[in-house]
Amino acid sequence: MHSALAHPAACENCSTPLQGDFCHECGQSAHSPVRSFGHAVEEVFESFWHLDGRIFRTLHQLLLPGRLAAAYLAGHRTRYIPPIRLFVILSVLTFFVARLAVHVDAGALVSQTPRPPEVPGAFRDATTNDEVQQVRRALLAPLQQSREAMPASLRAPIDSAIAKVDRQAAKRERELKEHPPVASARKPAAAKPFTVQDMATQKSDPVEISFLPGFANRWLTGQAEIIRKNLPRISERPQLLVNAFFGSVPSALFVLVPLFAVLLKLFYLGSGRLYLEHLVVALYSHAFLCVALLGILLLSMLGGQLAAVPGAGVVIGLLITALLLWMPLYLWLMQRRVYAQSRLVTTLKFVALGWLYFTVVTTATVILAIASLARV
Repeated sequence: MHSALAHPAACENCSTPLQGDFCHECGQSAHSPVRSFGHAVEEVFESFWHLDGRIFRTLHQLLLPGRLAAAYLAGHRTRYIPPIRLFVILSVLTFFVARLAVHVDAGALVSQTPRPPEVPGAFRDATTNDEVQQVRRALLAPLQQSREAMPASLRAPIDSAIAKVDRQAAKRERELKEHPPVASARKPAAAKPFTVQDMATQKSDPVEISFLPGFANRWLTGQAEIIRKNLPRISERPQLLVNAFFGSVPSALFVLVPLFAVLLKLFYLGSGRLYLEHLVVALYSHAFLCVALLGILLLSMLGGQLAAVPGAGVVIGLLITALLLWMPLYLWLMQRRVYAQSRLVTTLKFVALGWLYFTVVTTATVILAIASLARV
């Protein structure tokens, strides 16, 4: 009876008569894990080791430039994890670790500087170039402190605000030169402490970037207003901004990776490869970049733990530098191996493709940073 329960005569999934341990029609195992504890344990370990073996085999091939992509495109697929699944797993894992590894101290964005006059009347009320520069310095102080507290990839919105203040100051100085004001006995208002909370109460000017369409400027204006209101909360818990940014990156990559595949298609029109084949190359390229970034993050975390060990910081710094240098070299080698073109042609295409994609990624990073500031 136990044997009959453990090995039925017909497949429980599709009712096909069984001729062995697996159904030849649907592939389901003849042994039911819910009827035999031994088979249940066997299935757990078999599935684990099977998946584990595929993971190690896939990662080993991924670390060799172009080996995994070439094998997959040549039809050797059953031994490896599919590229989209591998990319999803690695991207989510990498940016989850990034949220743990990157920390911003609370209060880093809080500043105590002289309170600037009200905007936009501040520059209009200045009657000398010295007063214009005083207003400029007062406005720039909190922006520059906030900029220093943020990662380099998140500084674009603040850089734009700093440039706008500089333009307003230059404009007011030109006005004073062309139309000197009548001397006034007005006494300057006493300076008051200025904090991020004060920035949140000031009204944001509409964003007007000449080369952007109207809807983009309206979106940026709306985001600027939300960011202004979020500044007090971000100053108290800046880690919220880091978490929001890294939490959004995997979603952004689902747009960037297919776009990278489009660029590969354009640069290799004569290769005879379909778009989906270029997409496989793009997925494996970004999967490797995730592995490399994950390695850099883990090394950085290890460096923090071994800070007191003599020489540990130097070794870890060299390893991180080696990874950073290996990333573009790996991509060049992968591109040459998959598309089998000469070194010169590969290099020219690699540089042009890299420049275009870097521009796209930079733009996406700025947009993502603005969106993260607005959604914390």
